[in-house]
Amino acid sequence: MKQMAVLYMVLSGSVLLAKDICITIYNQNALVKDVRSMDLAKGESEVSFTDVASQIDPTSVHFKSLTAAEKVQILEQNYEYDLIGGSKILAKYIDQEIRAITEKGELFQGTLLSASNDIVIQDDQGGIQILKADQIQHFDLPRLPEGLITRPTLIWQIRNRGPEKHKAEISYLTQGMGWHAEYVALVNEEDTRLDLSGWVSIDNHSGATYEDAQLKLVAGDVNIIHTRTLKSGERMRRLAVAEDAVPQFEEKSFFEYHLYTLQRTSTLKNNQTKQISLFPDARAKTEKKYLYNGSHYGEKIRVYLEFENSKSDGLGIPLPKGTVRVYKSDTDGALEFIGEDRIDHTSRDETVRLFIGNAFDITGERTVMESRNITQRSRQESVKILLKNHKNGSVKITVTESFSLDWKITEASLSYRKKDAKTAEFDVQVPANGEATMTYTVLLNW
Repeated sequence: MKQMAVLYMVLSGSVLLAKDICITIYNQNALVKDVRSMDLAKGESEVSFTDVASQIDPTSVHFKSLTAAEKVQILEQNYEYDLIGGSKILAKYIDQEIRAITEKGELFQGTLLSASNDIVIQDDQGGIQILKADQIQHFDLPRLPEGLITRPTLIWQIRNRGPEKHKAEISYLTQGMGWHAEYVALVNEEDTRLDLSGWVSIDNHSGATYEDAQLKLVAGDVNIIHTRTLKSGERMRRLAVAEDAVPQFEEKSFFEYHLYTLQRTSTLKNNQTKQISLFPDARAKTEKKYLYNGSHYGEKIRVYLEFENSKSDGLGIPLPKGTVRVYKSDTDGALEFIGEDRIDHTSRDETVRLFIGNAFDITGERTVMESRNITQRSRQESVKILLKNHKNGSVKITVTESFSLDWKITEASLSYRKKDAKTAEFDVQVPANGEATMTYTVLLNW
């Protein structure tokens, strides 16, 4: 029997039966919506709802009857999380009679006075026995103390003035659940195309397992106010489940975000990481670019792969933020990892630029040849940039020069473009196994 297929607990004549569950997962938490058929006794009754997430925000819980909302009134709601544990059971027996048996088989019987660090027992004659906890083999206790439960539980006091059979919706927010996107890009031999596949990884540490749930993922920066949450138990080792790479999610705009709905149900086990294909392989045109900024990166030439997230180029899919890992086949056909980068949420028709790493065979050298003050509020600098290429093919390098002051280039060996208020860019063609030099003079004002 599935855990959520039939869930019932009878209290004051009320029975809960699981019906339908939907989970909307954000980057930091999740909204759980559970629709169930319920038998509610006439008048006032107490209903227990178990198997909720242990990281639930009890202030977010919402209960309503879908059958006769005006006939069902919630009088009181309690969240019970005082779970059974050895120390808690002992604490409930303070000032009560217990029996303790040590590892040596010695029996101690009497009133439990303390169970914090040492076990302190007073016998019938008033004698005190102090025992170390690690000396005790087991305790004999007559019954389970009241007020302890085995699972986190929501308890409602309900007044029902309508029919006894209802369909009800219970929803709540929980922490301990989130998702993130990951991408795998395979670049062709000429670095002109890449095949991109997307995956989502769903982490469930909420303290509950959800069987056959409908899953929705919200991509976007949703504002969440963080509050302290109650924790119970230790986290178990994470499991990983990968699901087939077939078109499974339907994407649509929702408010100022994007919503991805899985077109089937899936089970989210507690303390599990599940991976599901976000979209099938998509192919896009790509361009390899070399960028040099000597004032920031010294001699290093940074290598980027750039592509348009457009339908005409083979994509056109809203891409949730995540890590893109890039691979390329070697001459023997073996797939090799060449770099990775993180992208932010990227809508359709936007440019994606991935920083892959630093070039091995291409270097740069930036030298300030002259710097002199023109006035008390201006300075002139002359800069030379030497680019060396030890590759067998020529390369085009974009040289970026950054200025923290007002600037005007008065002389340059190459044309440039003003990228923004603080940046100028030059395109330099460097021959195979050769070098190229560019110079410019800039007037800085403050």
